[in-house]
Amino acid sequence: MSGFNKVVSTYQQALAGLTDNMTIMVGGFGLCGIPEGLIAEMARMQVRGLTAISNNAGVDDFGLGLLLQQRQIRTMIASYVGENALFEQQMLSGELDVILTPQGTLAEKIRAAGAGIPAFYTATGYGTPVAEGKETREFNGRHYVLEPALPADFALIKAWKADTMGNLIYRHTAANFNPVMATAGKITVAEVELIVPAGELDANHVHTPGIYVDRLIVGQFEKRIEKRTVRG
Repeated sequence: MSGFNKVVSTYQQALAGLTDNMTIMVGGFGLCGIPEGLIAEMARMQVRGLTAISNNAGVDDFGLGLLLQQRQIRTMIASYVGENALFEQQMLSGELDVILTPQGTLAEKIRAAGAGIPAFYTATGYGTPVAEGKETREFNGRHYVLEPALPADFALIKAWKADTMGNLIYRHTAANFNPVMATAGKITVAEVELIVPAGELDANHVHTPGIYVDRLIVGQFEKRIEKRTVRG
């Protein structure tokens, strides 16, 4: 990266500094809006002992499922096991540490990290195993659980269009966990479909300001469908 230009030309440059035992967060909802090339590069790098923060873990042979296949993830913080049978198998066998977190709470824990908020109270999960070992308080007659924020060493996200300064625009369902994760990583890497010169994006349409983005790379996306359904 040179000056305000965040563009890198290789996945090796995009993930420079990523090492074993780091915490990564990976955008996406199911297989929608995931940084496919960055995940594949982590699989090639063979980094291990990772703590992965993501809504779910893709499917058996795609998305974060690639890292599960190679036993690269030690701890998974997610809200949904999803369509990944390997994720379920590793969780039930105890091979993989899994911290299941309510989806809204997961999103807010990530958003809080990006906003510099160390923890917050939420009513979600009170009186359930989610609250075990956590501080609780009562406000106006209702019980709440204290949830710590979730920062990461690397935030790996996917956007549709970017300019060279890292300003991002998401399309449709890809605007799921990607925007909040972009703010919560020490190093944020965005894999995008298109990069335009600085100044070409309408500022009113920018979803993530470039100040949050450290590296940009243009990727090629398969955009696989997680579960195909048809109507008769």
